[in-house]
Amino acid sequence: MNLNNRKILIVEDDKQIRNFISYSLDQEGFAYVTSGTGQGALSILLSDQIDIMLLDLGLPDLDGMEVIKKVREWSELPIIVVSARDQDKEKAAALDLGADDYLTKPFSATELLARIRVALRHLNQHNGPERAQNHLQAGDLQIDFEKRLVYLENQEVHVTPMEYSLLTLFFKNMGKVLTTKQILTEIWGIHYGNDTQALRALMAGLRRKIEKNPAKPRYIITEIGVGYRLVDE
Repeated sequence: MNLNNRKILIVEDDKQIRNFISYSLDQEGFAYVTSGTGQGALSILLSDQIDIMLLDLGLPDLDGMEVIKKVREWSELPIIVVSARDQDKEKAAALDLGADDYLTKPFSATELLARIRVALRHLNQHNGPERAQNHLQAGDLQIDFEKRLVYLENQEVHVTPMEYSLLTLFFKNMGKVLTTKQILTEIWGIHYGNDTQALRALMAGLRRKIEKNPAKPRYIITEIGVGYRLVDE
C-alpha cells in the first residue's frame, strides 16, 4: 500500500503523547495532522481528506465518546481509540458507539503501527474491487461468500447456518474487536437482550470445527470483558 496516499488525524491533548505518536508515524512515512480538541478534530474531518482517526477519549472540550457519536452520524472513517481509560466497560462503550479498535495507554509504537496497518487493510478491502469481498482468508481459514462455504486448510468445513452467520460477521470485521452486544444484535436481533449463554454455546461449537485446540484458539480470540476478535493474519 502507498502510505503517502493516506492521512491520519491524531486527536490528543497531551503534547508528549501527541509528539510520540507523530514521531512514530513520521518514521513509517505516514502523513498526518493533529488536533488537541474534539471540536478541532471535527473541523478537520469536514475540511480535509482523512483516512484514519486516532482518538483520545479525555479531551478538554468534548468527551471522545461524543466525538465518535458525531462522526458516526455521517462517516464510516476508521476510528482507533487511544486512551488511558482501561475499564472493560469503557472499551465496550467506545466499540458499541462505532470505534473500530481500542489501544490502552501506555502502548508501544510497534503495537500502534500494527493496529493502523490492520485498519488500512480493511479500508483497502472496502474501497477495492467487489471480488475482494467474495472471498476472504485468515491464515488457513477461508470463507467464500458467493458459495456460502467455509474452508480450513483447503478442506470444506460443514457449519450450521448460525455458525456461518457468526463467522461471516467476524470476517467482515476482521481484526476488529466486536463487543458481545454488537454480536448479539447482529446475529439474534436488537430485541434479543444481553443473554450471552446462546452466544457462548454457538462460539464453542464453531471453535470445535475451526480450531485445532479450542481451549487455545488461533483464529477467534476472546477479548476478556469485551467480546471477540477474528485475528487478521
